[in-house]
Amino acid sequence: MNAGLTGMDALRMLGSMAVVIVLLLAVLWGLKRIQNKMLTATHSGRMQVLETQSIGSRQKIALVRVGDNEVLLGITPTQINALGSWPSASALVKRGPQDDA
Repeated sequence: MNAGLTGMDALRMLGSMAVVIVLLLAVLWGLKRIQNKMLTATHSGRMQVLETQSIGSRQKIALVRVGDNEVLLGITPTQINALGSWPSASALVKRGPQDDA
């Protein structure tokens, strides 16, 4: 009886490990997509996360609507900074054209 590890056994082990890693990555990718959809889900509150974008391993930017304004936020593990703010497109449509006369 041969008690050692054969080449075929090593290939099976490596193949099984590759399948497990691929499944793990697929589950993590799916969870991230679900999280992003939950963050951007519409609701009736005054604050709404419109979009997020990862720009590093632990940094991201987020576009948030607060009332009639949109705010671009820079988010790190230790702080959140407002990078810019402007009226939302829906607020500009509500106001309509303004006369200069």
